[in-house]
Amino acid sequence: MAAEVANLSTLASIVIAAALAYIVLSPLLSSPRGIPGPILARFSRLWWTKTTYDGHAHEELIKLHRRHAPRGKYFAPVVRLGPNLYSISEPDKNVYGISSKFPKTDFYNGLQHPSPEKWDLFTLQNIKKHAEQRRKTQSLYSLSNLLKYEHSVDASLDVFRQSFDRLADAGTPIDVFHWMQCYAFDVVGYISYGARLGFLDRGEDIGGIMAGMHSFMKFGSWIGMYSWAHPIAYKIASKLPGSGASGMNYLLGTVAGEIGSRVKTRKATVNTGSQQRDFLDLLLDMTEKNERGVNDYDVFMTLVSNVGAGSDTTGVSLASITWNLYRSPDVLKKLRAELDEAIRQGRMTKNTVSFKETQDLPFLQACIKEGLRLCPATGLPMWRAVPHGGAEVMGQFFPEGSQVGINSWVSHYDRDIWGDDVEKFRPDRWIEASKDPHLGRKLDNSFIPFGMGSRTCIGRHISNLEMCKILPILVTNFDLQMVGQEEDRLMKTLGYWFVRPTRYHAVIKRRS
Repeated sequence: MAAEVANLSTLASIVIAAALAYIVLSPLLSSPRGIPGPILARFSRLWWTKTTYDGHAHEELIKLHRRHAPRGKYFAPVVRLGPNLYSISEPDKNVYGISSKFPKTDFYNGLQHPSPEKWDLFTLQNIKKHAEQRRKTQSLYSLSNLLKYEHSVDASLDVFRQSFDRLADAGTPIDVFHWMQCYAFDVVGYISYGARLGFLDRGEDIGGIMAGMHSFMKFGSWIGMYSWAHPIAYKIASKLPGSGASGMNYLLGTVAGEIGSRVKTRKATVNTGSQQRDFLDLLLDMTEKNERGVNDYDVFMTLVSNVGAGSDTTGVSLASITWNLYRSPDVLKKLRAELDEAIRQGRMTKNTVSFKETQDLPFLQACIKEGLRLCPATGLPMWRAVPHGGAEVMGQFFPEGSQVGINSWVSHYDRDIWGDDVEKFRPDRWIEASKDPHLGRKLDNSFIPFGMGSRTCIGRHISNLEMCKILPILVTNFDLQMVGQEEDRLMKTLGYWFVRPTRYHAVIKRRS
């Protein structure tokens, strides 16, 4: 009997040792060798999971690429974040180009509802299905179509200016990022279904949408690394306070309510000729005519994506532009001189500037691009799966199934591309690039605030429209007196899928 127990004990020890050996050796034998990174990353994703959960992945990746840079280079071309998980330093066109065969990875499961039937365009992994779905609605997002909604932006800007006048009278510090999000939410609501959500009127997070989206993105950013656990984790998280479920439910309910209300009143508004041609109307037209195969779910998910995702990108971008602009007196002076001269010459209307007018203001456009460079809205790598047969990326061969990704922060902070003043807010670099074709191509190839290739953000023109129209009004009418950030070299941020400022407070004053 004792011998049998000893044999069983020995067998158990062998099985455990074999299992541990497999866990340790499998990543070593199946993944490319010689790629630098944290020691733990050779065996586990725990280092990357913790880095993501802490909210500083965008900053840590810059440090990691810098730490392992070969002689003569500012960044290492590839670093390891986990078994078969790699960060690259340049937006390789084989990975992200229009005809790329690299699909999105299952990381994106964490940023969607776990039910397969509740997909959305952003998280679709199948390249063919994504292309088919994007073709259904991409004409709505064309710049020429969006300019038809310029009055929607103007209506929100009127309320924005009135709100900032009141805040200037009050003289108390405000969260500038919050107000930029309020503006973005109201504009995209107006464009989507013809009504502002009311964020600018109240200056509040209505229904907890902002907090809900932030919590949802935080949850999705780390659970995406373990997508097999997403369904059960989502079910548990949705029952917990602060998980983002309440804000998401409010958003989903608001959109569903708007669609239901419009469907009921649509016949009457058509008959009276008073119908407002917003996104919802155009989408309902397409479903009724069976145009491009648009169905009821396409209508719902398009509007949810507009409202849910559109505000963060614009809010973060405007926060970065204004934070850097108002801390750079010489740049602010130069921009105001350009705007004042345009008003004096009749090329721009002071408080109702048109998008077309802003396109003839080169320094304004340079300030926008520089703000987007210094603080791109996304804080995690844009993960892609190496296709069948493996592929070479950044001079390194990766086997099929490996995951590679470029983080826009890494691409935007490479001194080999941007120069030694990479951390400085210097819009003139874009003016210089416009006069030097070689420099212009180099900067443009590494400038990816909205992604690139076939997965470029479909709503980027909405964001650009919002930014181009609000900045001249803000800069010509108001000063921002910073509170508590005097010693900060860069804007303090917390990053999950979206990056957000953590302490951007200022007192609003009327321009002297």
